[in-house]
Amino acid sequence: MKTLFGLIVLILDIYAIVQVLKSGAKPVEKLLWILVILILPLLGLIIWFFAGPGRK
Repeated sequence: MKTLFGLIVLILDIYAIVQVLKSGAKPVEKLLWILVILILPLLGLIIWFFAGPGRK
């Protein structure tokens, strides 16, 4: 069960990183978002979902 949850988080993190790279944010902002997602996989994903580039 933990493995499935980890795999889902990994897939969603990769999706979030791709979306950050495709966004119109400044390069520094992209780097910071990617670092947040990588350092805090689940929490970073949640923060990105609600406050990431392109969100209001």
